Amino acid sequence: MKIRLAAVLLLLALPSAALAAGDILLYRDPGCGCCEAWAQAVRAKLDRKVIVRDQVARVRLQRQSGLPPALSSCHTAIIDGFVIEGHVPVAKVKRLLAARPAGVKGLAVGGMPIGSEGMAAPSGARQHYDVVAFGPAGARVFARY
Repeated sequence: MKIRLAAVLLLLALPSAALAAGDILLYRDPGCGCCEAWAQAVRAKLDRKVIVRDQVARVRLQRQSGLPPALSSCHTAIIDGFVIEGHVPVAKVKRLLAARPAGVKGLAVGGMPIGSEGMAAPSGARQHYDVVAFGPAGARVFARY
């Protein structure tokens, strides 16, 4: 467990160029089905391999990445050096990867909003939610749904 955490922290410390267009690491609460649905969307829309790992102790990873606790969700992904927390729409991940805004460490959708990427409801119901950019520059709304 400590070795895995050390590997994750090393990945977070590497420059994003060193990780560009590589595999995506997805750490999820064990057995969470919506995390797999989000991973499938990422695989399809980013055309990349997603390595899914069950991890009970993601809180340390979230803290090390600078994620505000209120933005915690059921999975944390590392994509090209960025931290993606929760059900962030893949279109917004693409926007982040293209823009690489200064002071942004990642994007987060707190909780598990109905209708967000990976959380589709059979009824088509949707909740309003924000995609929040966070990092050394603070937190700000990146997109609204």
